[in-house]
Amino acid sequence: MWNNKIMSIVFFGAVTTVLLLTGCGRRGAVPAMPPPEVSIITVKTEKIVLTTELPGRTTAYLVAEVRPQVGGIVQKRLFEEGTEVEKDDTLYQIDPSLYQATYDRTKAELSKAEAKITPLKNKYERHKVLIESKAISQQECDNTASEFNTGEADILACKAAVDTARINLEYTKVVAPISGRIGKSHVTVGALVTANHLFPLSTIQQLDPIYVDVTQSSANFLRLKRSVLEGLVKSNNVKGAKVKLSYEDGSPYPLEGAMQFSDITVAQSTGSYTLRIVFPNPESALLPGMYVRAMVEEGIIEDAILVPHQAMTRNMRGEPAVFIADSADKVEIRKLSVDRSIGDKWLIKEGLRPGDRVIMEGVQMIRPGVQLKVVPFGAQTTPSATQTQSSKN
Repeated sequence: MWNNKIMSIVFFGAVTTVLLLTGCGRRGAVPAMPPPEVSIITVKTEKIVLTTELPGRTTAYLVAEVRPQVGGIVQKRLFEEGTEVEKDDTLYQIDPSLYQATYDRTKAELSKAEAKITPLKNKYERHKVLIESKAISQQECDNTASEFNTGEADILACKAAVDTARINLEYTKVVAPISGRIGKSHVTVGALVTANHLFPLSTIQQLDPIYVDVTQSSANFLRLKRSVLEGLVKSNNVKGAKVKLSYEDGSPYPLEGAMQFSDITVAQSTGSYTLRIVFPNPESALLPGMYVRAMVEEGIIEDAILVPHQAMTRNMRGEPAVFIADSADKVEIRKLSVDRSIGDKWLIKEGLRPGDRVIMEGVQMIRPGVQLKVVPFGAQTTPSATQTQSSKN
């Protein structure tokens, strides 16, 4: 009986040991790794407007130098520097005494000539009657006609002299040729000015609207023209195209401008040409000579393909490329031809088609040919095997 008890204990211990070892073996087994999870976006075409950021400077819409047209002593300055003036406002008053005297004298000479013409006209009329009856000679009649014609010519000359004197008298009031903001005065009261004054008395600039002159390289123009001819880009109407503006510090200008014209000559020193844009400037926020940057519309692409910067990588040759999830959810690397950056995306010329699935996240643990688990970009992802195992521990 004792032997039977010993045998039972040994058998029970052996069975328990086998069960414990079996359980330990199952707990320590390493499970198969799931396929790496990546997030993707599906390529689609969209319509975009191509823009180019160009440097430029502001220029006054109208500029007029205030210059005297007669000489004399400046008696008054009738404007405040830096303010708005209207066209034909009087800015300076030049001493009119001499010009007033000249005007009065010419008027007197005109009156004298008109007084002389009356007897000459009567005499001429009488002689025309007498010559018919041969009461006077033809020579005497011709002399009378000459005297009358000379008198009429004198009247015309006196009238012209009166007009000239009146104009010179009016020119003693130096008026604004245009409306706009006037700058500082270069002369003071008491200064002597001449009709051919070396420097302008002041300068008026019209600032609303205002011009912005930007420069574009001829190489960019040729590239755009080539794209239009190939049908890749739909040409935009240069004249009247909308333009956005930013200040030197990068802050945006709130109003849009319109393209005025494109210069026809390329500067030999810089290889660029000028584009002129007109901007409304009601608050005079833009002043002549300011450095600005303009976003100019170049053309339209009806079926553009854009890829976020985040998805772009480089292949072994340093060429731009992206990772693609093919129809079997396996990794493929695709070389790309890139045109330019638009915001946070690249404009793709070649290498992608609508419907391609570009991998956005998870590229660190993949290589070409690897099986993938694909989820849409931005969707809630499931935790990885490593994260699961760590949470259990």
